Amino acid sequence: MATDSHSGMLGTLASPCSYAEAVTPSDTVDLTLVSRALYVGGGGAISVITAGGQTVTLSGVVTGSILPIRVSRVRNTSTTATNIVALA
Repeated sequence: MATDSHSGMLGTLASPCSYAEAVTPSDTVDLTLVSRALYVGGGGAISVITAGGQTVTLSGVVTGSILPIRVSRVRNTSTTATNIVALA
């Protein structure tokens, strides 16, 4: 494992993410961690449940976008975007 010279630093929501998880959209399974952002490799619509519990569909998300949104789940229903990565 590589040495992390910043491991003792206090992280904030403005700090770079230190965790990434490939997302398989699901209507029943939450992400391992609530995200700080989503990377979208293939554009389309993304239906999410936010950290606050709201269900929202984001339409017209462009390929290569990083969405600064805290979500607990990426829903399969209404999600057409692909290659989504949750960043935390």
